[in-house]
Amino acid sequence: MKTFGIRLVTLVLVISGIFLSCQDEISTTYTYRTMMPIYLEMSDVRARMISVSPPQPLDNPGKIYIYGDYLLINEPQEGIHILDNSNPANPINKSFIPIQGNVDMAINDNKLYADSYVDLLVFDISAINNIKLINRVKDVFTHLYSHDTGVVVTLKDSVVTVDSESWLTDRGFFLANSSASFASNFSEASKSYGQGGSMARFTLMSDHLYAVDQTSLKVFDVKNPSEPSFLKNINLGWGIETIFPFQEKLFIGSNRGMHIYDAKNPSAPTKMSVYEHVLACDPVVVNEEHAFVTLRSGNFCFNGVNELQIIDIKNPYSPKLKKAYPMLNPHGLGLAGDYLYLAEGTHGLKSFKVNDVMTIDQNQLEFLQSMKSVDLIPGPKSLIVIGPEGVCQFDYSVPNKLKKLSCIDVKNPVVVK
Repeated sequence: MKTFGIRLVTLVLVISGIFLSCQDEISTTYTYRTMMPIYLEMSDVRARMISVSPPQPLDNPGKIYIYGDYLLINEPQEGIHILDNSNPANPINKSFIPIQGNVDMAINDNKLYADSYVDLLVFDISAINNIKLINRVKDVFTHLYSHDTGVVVTLKDSVVTVDSESWLTDRGFFLANSSASFASNFSEASKSYGQGGSMARFTLMSDHLYAVDQTSLKVFDVKNPSEPSFLKNINLGWGIETIFPFQEKLFIGSNRGMHIYDAKNPSAPTKMSVYEHVLACDPVVVNEEHAFVTLRSGNFCFNGVNELQIIDIKNPYSPKLKKAYPMLNPHGLGLAGDYLYLAEGTHGLKSFKVNDVMTIDQNQLEFLQSMKSVDLIPGPKSLIVIGPEGVCQFDYSVPNKLKKLSCIDVKNPVVVK
């Protein structure tokens, strides 16, 4: 999964024969839709004033996050929608915070943390109608940053026509059908923290903000919520994707496996173990005894499998696979007590009773094939599900019979694979 998740790389191959002479010579051209690098000066990005805008329609919803009566929806690379969700049957779009290079968010004590390319921004949202940028921590997310030139390398959806099929691969571009998925993750239960989904790169626990990029875990002290202090960078190896906090531990998903870190000393997490699996995208949620991991193939998820894995974590120093269940193309997932809700991408939304992890396949509750989904949050008022066509909310007080409450449709829906 790429950092700054963007809808990537739909390959359109057009071969056209053009007769150029009486000898019927044929010229072949190739037209690709791909992501081209764009170079931005961070000094220019920082110089632009961030002013909260009137509500905007959803175009490409990314991560979802709930905080009190508010629902936040990220538009990857563009910013964050703020919605009044006091009535999940009628969410009200309130405003939009334009943030260049934004992918992740988390909230601590009315302070919204959001990335802007390489910087961490802090917004005061205590007055939701008067949101203000109050701090910027510079140069903390530097995996796409050149210190020598002050330039950020990002990507733009582009169409190119070339005379060689190898033009893109020769330059390191991808020729696969792909859409990156975005969503947030569950935050540690706290009156001052928000709550997200299962595929986050930001999370909060014990007065600390943790953020992962493709290779590392970054630790911030947020005891003073307005003044986050960057403490350290912990190298994890390549392919890091998600982070999930639970009972003073950090469960970090990668395309090679699941890392477990002890965060009893929240300023200095230490490695407990790594559970390895085949190459595949890997969001994780956990309870006291088990980690629930979805693996999926295709796109940037390599050639892995499509399955739900149940990992025994009673001994976090020696996690073991307990059972695996075949799925169609599983994305994000969420636990609500003995019930598991699982996003199956374009295939729909599934729910299971999981009190007996050895019989999950015999305890599927529903399969809503019309609800294309990439991630979800079992929240205090509703089950919030995000997909390529929008964000829907369900009453899940009766776990085996979801009742749709509302949907916010996307202006220009795209297919997620």
